[in-house]
Amino acid sequence: MNTIRLTAALALLLAATSVTAQDRPAADPAKVDAVMQAMFHRVSPEWQARARLDETQRTCTERRNQVSAAEADAIQAREQARVQMPADGQFLGDWQRGFRVANNGRGGQFSDPAGTVAGGNCFACHQMDPKEVSYGTLGPSLAAYGRDRNYDPEVIRQTYIKIYNSQAVVACSNMPRFGSSGVLSIDQIKDVMAYLFDRTSPVNQ
Repeated sequence: MNTIRLTAALALLLAATSVTAQDRPAADPAKVDAVMQAMFHRVSPEWQARARLDETQRTCTERRNQVSAAEADAIQAREQARVQMPADGQFLGDWQRGFRVANNGRGGQFSDPAGTVAGGNCFACHQMDPKEVSYGTLGPSLAAYGRDRNYDPEVIRQTYIKIYNSQAVVACSNMPRFGSSGVLSIDQIKDVMAYLFDRTSPVNQ
């Protein structure tokens, strides 16, 4: 990709996103889409597909995440249908493996070797282990998550759904759709769930 094309793409993206609540984007969304597709035209079909917005992403993008009640209901219903529950009915795996998933930020990048196992990179947005001193604050603290919720089975079920597909719970959520997008496997999600809910996990100490 040459410098001129990259500069033009960045200019259009900034024009489309750096607006106040009272303003409208100066850039035509169709032109932004065209630039994005042009940026990825030499990559594999898989990467080209990743540059295209699905229906939920497009609705949230066009509404700047301020969707109507009807649109929110439609998003949640659509994304709920994409949630795959554990076949064995068990939501908790191994918290030690879950710790590794939560701390792994690799995966889904051009530079990753084939077969790279992706992580959830959970600490980029959340505090989890209360003794951890390095964590993001985009999301709420999850320290003592299971303990504070009395390890309630229904909360466990709903948390699994939230991790698998956050849009099924909160329309236009900032949280990735880890399961539906294929970033994490069901077993990896169960391990993260154990990190959050296992009574012996550092999260609940």
